[in-house]
Amino acid sequence: MTQSTAPILKRLLSGTQPHHLRSWFRPITHMPRPGSDTTRPVSPITNNGTPTPVTLIPGDGIGPLVTGAVEQVFNAIQAPVIFEKFEVHGDMNKIPDEVMDSIRKNKVCLKGGLVTPVGGGVNSLNVLLRKELDLFVSVVNCFSLPGLVTRHEKVDIVVIRENTEGEYSGLEHEVVPGVVESLKVITKFCSERIAKYAFEFAHLNDRKTVTAVHKANIMKLADGLFLESCREIAKKYPEITYNEIIVDNCCMQLVSKPEQFDVMVTPNLYGNLVANTAAGIAGGTGVMPGGNVGTEYAIFEQGASAGNVGKPSMVEKKRANPVALLLSSAMMLRHLQLPDYADRLETAVKRVIYEGKYRTKDLGGSSTTQEVTDAVISALT
Repeated sequence: MTQSTAPILKRLLSGTQPHHLRSWFRPITHMPRPGSDTTRPVSPITNNGTPTPVTLIPGDGIGPLVTGAVEQVFNAIQAPVIFEKFEVHGDMNKIPDEVMDSIRKNKVCLKGGLVTPVGGGVNSLNVLLRKELDLFVSVVNCFSLPGLVTRHEKVDIVVIRENTEGEYSGLEHEVVPGVVESLKVITKFCSERIAKYAFEFAHLNDRKTVTAVHKANIMKLADGLFLESCREIAKKYPEITYNEIIVDNCCMQLVSKPEQFDVMVTPNLYGNLVANTAAGIAGGTGVMPGGNVGTEYAIFEQGASAGNVGKPSMVEKKRANPVALLLSSAMMLRHLQLPDYADRLETAVKRVIYEGKYRTKDLGGSSTTQEVTDAVISALT
């Protein structure tokens, strides 16, 4: 994947682009597929010239707005992708069988947010999808966008989160009335494979440091096993600096000096907290891309707060920020071995952010979703 995009990036950076745009062409969304032979490019999912079917779940709240933006931009760049669209909502008891069949057939899915009821007996469909498809890796790229003023500059953090166990194992029961026990499950197998993915990601994307986030000073067995696994994998990558940080100190360091972090590998719950914190520092959840991958399947969605479906007023006024899902769809295009389309889309989005004329409320503007989408289409080159 990295090899296939290198000539494109070299050509784009050959001096024909304005200086302030050149940093935009660094591919921020490369994702090595778990289990692949990373010494050679992965074979395309479909033959050249054949449109690739992708399952599309618009979801709840702002989901149809932002997935609609992706569809329009894909039409504009004539991306060789065909969407199979399904209605799924977070208050359902399960993902419909026809949706799961589509994802298993297509291997790739793009989705909007699915609301997760707080409390009660309804499970999160976002979590159920990850477990059912063994999407054990969550990748969220939190980075500074040129032209978007934030408290910190030069932030470029990739949070790689174990997605299937830990506090999200769903093993809870009431021991006696008024006493609930919730189990945190950490296994060597899952810890080693997420660590391996993090170091492979760093290696393929020329990242220099991997930091493991933990609370092993208190949870000595569970987080201790996670750290032990990370240390064993780190020995196989001597060219990459390996660090460890306790999660509470990590949060403090993130808000005070986020530039020190590069790739971060975490258990499930810590990764959720760290990714959302890093996203807030770098510009907000509305601009941070993300994806969930396993050995067979991949689902791309808003990187941080993926279950956030927006306020009703935002949906009514149609002012949702489509940037996060547009950049997530660029991740998807690279996963599908379509880097040319990904580069065009990503560059257009960043150009719109840089120029600053069309921004939604969360970025200090007043534009609608459609106005931002139209601006991105106009910026395509």
